Amino acid sequence: MANLSYARLQRECKECITNAELLGSGISIEMLDESFTKLKGQIRGPSDCPYENGEFQLDIEIPKDYPFSPPKVKFITRLWHPNISSQTGTICLDILKDKWTASLSIRTILLSIQALLNLPEPKDPQDAVVAKQFMENRDMFNATAKFWTQFYAKAPGEKDADMLGKIQKLVTLGVSTEKALSTLSCNSWDLEKATHYIFD
Repeated sequence: MANLSYARLQRECKECITNAELLGSGISIEMLDESFTKLKGQIRGPSDCPYENGEFQLDIEIPKDYPFSPPKVKFITRLWHPNISSQTGTICLDILKDKWTASLSIRTILLSIQALLNLPEPKDPQDAVVAKQFMENRDMFNATAKFWTQFYAKAPGEKDADMLGKIQKLVTLGVSTEKALSTLSCNSWDLEKATHYIFD
C-alpha cells in the first residue's frame, strides 16, 4: 500500500476513533491489522425505525489503491432491509460503487450506511423479497425487521410472542432456528407456507 494511502487511512481511522459526534451516534471502528486494510465497523441502529438500538457489525476491506477505489463493506450482523442481502450482508449503496470519489472517507461510508437503515430504497433493492414486503405490507416488514434486530443485533425489548411460537414449531420439526426465522420471514410468517417450502 502506498505511503499516501497509509497516511490517509491512519488519519481517517484516528478520526473515527476519537470523533465525539460519531461515537455519540453509535459509530465506531476497530483495526484488525497493522496496515489498516482490514477493519471492523459498528453502527447503532437509528431511533424511530425497526433497527433502533441494534448493534450492527460491518466487515470493511480497504483496497490497495484506496482512496481511488471504494472499500468493500458488508454487514456481518444479519438484518432484514431492502438494500442489504438478508443472506450475505452485501450492501446496495451508490457510494460503494459508481458514485465513489476519492474525497469520500470511511466516516462518510459509515454515516451513509447508518442513514440507509432509516431511509430504505426499495425500488433499487439488494434483496427483492424484503423490498417486496416493504412495498406491499409495511407493518409486516417493520415487525420482521424489528424481530431480526432483536434476534441478531441484540436490540432490547420483548420479542414478538407469535413469531417466536412459529419459529419454535419449525424447530421441533428439526429445522435450525436461523433457517426457521429466514424461511418464515420470506413467507410472510405463514407457517404452512414456510413448512411446505422447507420440506417439499
